[in-house]
Amino acid sequence: MTSVNYQRVRPLFAASGTRVSVHPSDQVTTTDRARRGLNVAAAAVGIVLARPVMLLIALAIRLTSKGPILYRQTRVGVDRRLSSGRRDACRRVGDVGGRPFMIYKFRTMSAEDGSETSQVWACADDPRITPIGRVLRKFRLDELPQLLNVLRGDMNLVGPRPEQPDIFADLRHQVSRYPERQRVLPGITGWAQVRHHYDTSIDDVKRKVEFDLEYISRCSAAEDAKIMLMTVPVMMFKRGAH
Repeated sequence: MTSVNYQRVRPLFAASGTRVSVHPSDQVTTTDRARRGLNVAAAAVGIVLARPVMLLIALAIRLTSKGPILYRQTRVGVDRRLSSGRRDACRRVGDVGGRPFMIYKFRTMSAEDGSETSQVWACADDPRITPIGRVLRKFRLDELPQLLNVLRGDMNLVGPRPEQPDIFADLRHQVSRYPERQRVLPGITGWAQVRHHYDTSIDDVKRKVEFDLEYISRCSAAEDAKIMLMTVPVMMFKRGAH
């Protein structure tokens, strides 16, 4: 479908006396632009600064376990229909809750039995996690390749964490308002991540959804900058990580 630039066609219709109604979902607010600009700039700087660390992590993974250095996994992304209010919002076939995308991470689990791709929660003593992977998870360094997802437009640096399709399908029926998290681009870090630990139960998910919706209600570039700064001590002191 061809994208229409309403700013260009508006004068043409106005000159002919025709009223043009621009749908709210076709308008990008100044706040949206500011947030996206901040997230992209921070991700670009992050890639440059973290490059030496990422190279060392890649080498450590290669030398200590068999399998790829990176792994890719399908996650559920933003659902533009939630904010559009369009009448054709229900026409999508095979609705998974948002736009699926491929997320990148450093591999932290054994690749020999295919456990890395299993759509299940990881726990603190998960036997699938490699020794190097355990360290990466504690400091959340396994998330660094997702900076590429930010530059690709799949994610922002700050936003609700994207979930795997099968887990999303279960949670949308178990947790009230869970799909509303998809109103914004998912993130590497977020208000829920700096305020709560990793999910280990449905109660954890419910609490995180509350934080995610609280963030969405007031999201701005300033809010994203604050969360980015709050993420640093969370990584350094391994709070809530496993």
